[in-house]
Amino acid sequence: MQLELRHDLRLRTAASVIYDAVYPGPEWAPVSFEQAERLETVHYRQAVEAALLVRPVLGDRAEQLSLI
Repeated sequence: MQLELRHDLRLRTAASVIYDAVYPGPEWAPVSFEQAERLETVHYRQAVEAALLVRPVLGDRAEQLSLI
């Protein structure tokens, strides 16, 4: 997974934002995103998986999704 993120900075940034939103502090994840990335923690892998799942949705400019 790390190899793909190194070549796709937008995907890495998305994973980082997801990580920080889902795990906002040390009570949720004991290490920063950068440390979690190096260690490939379960928290990191979950954030990457979420970024990979949402990538096609965010890349589709054809339709604006409504939140409400």
